[in-house]
Amino acid sequence: MTGIRLAAPAPGWAIEADVVVVGSGVAGLTVALRCAARGLSTVVVTKARLDDGSTRWAQGGIAAALGEGDSPEQHLQDTLVAGAGLCDEEAVRVLVTEGPGAVRRLIGTGARFDTDPSSGAIELTREGGHHRRRIAHAGGDATGAEISRALVDAVREQGLRTIENALVLDLLTDAEGRTAGVTLHVMGEGQHDGVGAVHAPVVVLATGGMGQVFSATTNPAVSTGDGVALALRAGAEVSDLEFVQFHPTVLFLGPGSEGQQPLVSEAVRGEGAHLVDADGVRFMLGRHELAELAPRDVVAKGIMRRMHEQGAEHMFLDATHFGAAMWEQRFPTILAACRAHGIDPVTEPVPVSPAAHYASGGVRTDLDGRTTVPGLYACGEVACTGVHGANRLASNSLLEGLVFAERIAAAVAPGPVGPPVAGGERVPLLAPEARREIQRVMTRGAGVIRTAASLDEAAAGLESLSRQAAEDAGSTGKSAEPGVESWEATNLLMVSRVLVAAARERAETRGCHWREDHPDRDDSAWRRHLVLRLPSDRRPVAARTGSEAFPPVLPVPPGGSSAPPAPTSTPRETQP
Repeated sequence: MTGIRLAAPAPGWAIEADVVVVGSGVAGLTVALRCAARGLSTVVVTKARLDDGSTRWAQGGIAAALGEGDSPEQHLQDTLVAGAGLCDEEAVRVLVTEGPGAVRRLIGTGARFDTDPSSGAIELTREGGHHRRRIAHAGGDATGAEISRALVDAVREQGLRTIENALVLDLLTDAEGRTAGVTLHVMGEGQHDGVGAVHAPVVVLATGGMGQVFSATTNPAVSTGDGVALALRAGAEVSDLEFVQFHPTVLFLGPGSEGQQPLVSEAVRGEGAHLVDADGVRFMLGRHELAELAPRDVVAKGIMRRMHEQGAEHMFLDATHFGAAMWEQRFPTILAACRAHGIDPVTEPVPVSPAAHYASGGVRTDLDGRTTVPGLYACGEVACTGVHGANRLASNSLLEGLVFAERIAAAVAPGPVGPPVAGGERVPLLAPEARREIQRVMTRGAGVIRTAASLDEAAAGLESLSRQAAEDAGSTGKSAEPGVESWEATNLLMVSRVLVAAARERAETRGCHWREDHPDRDDSAWRRHLVLRLPSDRRPVAARTGSEAFPPVLPVPPGGSSAPPAPTSTPRETQP
């Protein structure tokens, strides 16, 4: 264990449980419901309200081989192709074979998907990278909102204990390095106020993504990488953080726009919309056999290249041929968002550009969600199961959260742990205003297009922020006050430094990691994963795995972080 902690007041209250689930998206609530069904005392902790996580923003749908003529094997092949040679095939096989049953159980929980009025069969659509119509959707383009509604209703009906408006701070461990719960801060409107603790021998991280490390993202404001940062401080290994998926078609709101941006679902292209430039030319034709329905990394690169060629700030998505009725029935959410910004997609093309969307990497787990810290599990976007490889296949994210949440709930076995060990080094907190500087540094240096020079500049900028925080805490005593905004900024800095360390190390272009100075994919050297950890000095250490398959997830020994297993090169510190 690293012994690293966020600077925070000591817990003023505590509750007991068998399992504490952190997060309330599809992954977190599925774990909680399944654990409660096993008779385990389960507490759900969520940063905002139960229905405010990333799941509710998912528009397109959930992918599973449910249609006639489709099969798990075909779904597996599409996933492997999208993952650009880095998917763990065993993990993908689990996903696609267990996926259809998991979706049916979700329907049994109360989720209502769109169905054909005549046959009653689930309507399926296509998205990028899929050769079959296998995307189940709800409310036209409000799939995540419907899934969230069904799971939240089930949680409330079953009376699960929940703590809303609570930012989880750090993992509690006993003297043997086993998980003993979490500390958290309730933001005034929850069941408790101030810093407290949930004591539990099992902690499940389902905290979602970290899109807020960039200036423009489709992620909600709460997506500040808290779960990955907590796991790093606890000594857990992370992997594949360099593979940040930039969604190709995000509504362009003007140069310099920041924060959460409206998504224009891939399902719009799945139903026949075309990407065009200002002259109306379909520039994806000839770039890939699937044109606009190529995997997301291919489409995002195609858009960026055309923008650079023409000196343009955005491209266009043309679906004017849909007509008003189709827009209103199939994509009402997107239609409303566009019109709210003065654009009518019924009569004019929609301006779009890529924005940070999804973290393909995260906390490294095995097939049952175990991390390298005993008793700590992870699922959903915060986790790295090996399913997504270098680029997530569209609509596999909700499915991954669902499938691996069920596996965690079946695998957890709460046992006795010792009392939590107090103390540890406190990380100097960043002032809240540092958040925007982190985002600008990351957008300039580690965005869609990366080079050694841009990544070096990003690493230097992040190091400067870290050094300034340490100097303020040490020599001047002006460390930022503990609070939600300073904790979030500090988490963003930590995950940004590890992401940049991985991106600097991977000297190739693969999937959604685009190195302009290394434009080719290099399977001989780089068909490998990078596994990173954070020693007590807080400088990321990276090692390369022996193949595209994940090595075994081995527990971190008490008193220190182990080197990642089976490297092909000596683990080394990544320099700022």
